Amino acid sequence: MRLIDEEYTRHPFRGIGQLTDWLNSMEHHVNHKRVERLMQEMGIQAIYPKRKTSIPNKEHKIFPYLLRGMRIEYPNQVWATDITYIRMNPGWLYLVAIMDWYSRYVISWELSNTMDVHFCLEALGTALAKYKPDILNSDQASQFTSRDFTGMLEAEGARISMDGRGRVYDNIFIERLWRTVKYEEVYLYDYESIRQAKERLKTYFRFYNKERFHRSLNRKTPAAVYFGGKI
Repeated sequence: MRLIDEEYTRHPFRGIGQLTDWLNSMEHHVNHKRVERLMQEMGIQAIYPKRKTSIPNKEHKIFPYLLRGMRIEYPNQVWATDITYIRMNPGWLYLVAIMDWYSRYVISWELSNTMDVHFCLEALGTALAKYKPDILNSDQASQFTSRDFTGMLEAEGARISMDGRGRVYDNIFIERLWRTVKYEEVYLYDYESIRQAKERLKTYFRFYNKERFHRSLNRKTPAAVYFGGKI
């Protein structure tokens, strides 16, 4: 699972067949059925069908994508949210984050060992207690289309935007965040408990927000831009 996670993060277009061939080329003798089973357990698929961390609910309202052609010009104009898989030793967790699109500042995040909506509501509640967005963009996962989640946003006067089905790059900045978190933090440690994972990620996100300089932000930190700087 470790190898699949790392290779998927490097090359998310790889499906079951390509990952099977890659693992066999690395002298890990597996068949496609085992790779398929492991990918299902991890909640990942190649990007073209959209990852299984994003399972829609047909009974929930789907909102249109609002960001096409929009210029993002100031903090809290657009927030983005998504869920990703975080490996442990053994097992895995799910991480949700809410990020300001303009500054890349991570406003809030939560971990869970299940995919229910509650940890997403906790992250959203924490973010909204501090600041308010004009728009929040997500994919069409059932957690984000749930009435509890969308209702919380509507109560604050925020508009809701959702990616097109299978279009992972509609939410490109948070996809880049996941790659950064995994390469700079998750892959360097074997979390042995939820508590350890939370402590490590708390330290990392503090570093990411306040000490990690971004070329796309004119070599400023997300916090510097979010709290009054300009790109």
